[in-house]
Amino acid sequence: MPKRILQGVVVSDKTDKTVVVKVERRFTHPLFKKTVRRTKNYQAHDEANKFKIGDQVSIQESRPISKTKRWIVVDAVSAG
Repeated sequence: MPKRILQGVVVSDKTDKTVVVKVERRFTHPLFKKTVRRTKNYQAHDEANKFKIGDQVSIQESRPISKTKRWIVVDAVSAG
């Protein structure tokens, strides 16, 4: 099974080797037919501490690294 890849914005880089990435998904509401936005924060592993707040990044699913980290930052889509 392929690993999922998501894109989002770094909202926190305070912890060592970890960034918090806010991922937004959009879908059409089944009853009201309006576009709805939902966001979720993912903690992702950043080995080199090179990503800063505001950077657009891609994260990839991985094995559990810690209690809450199951994602790895793959690369930057664009700098903030």
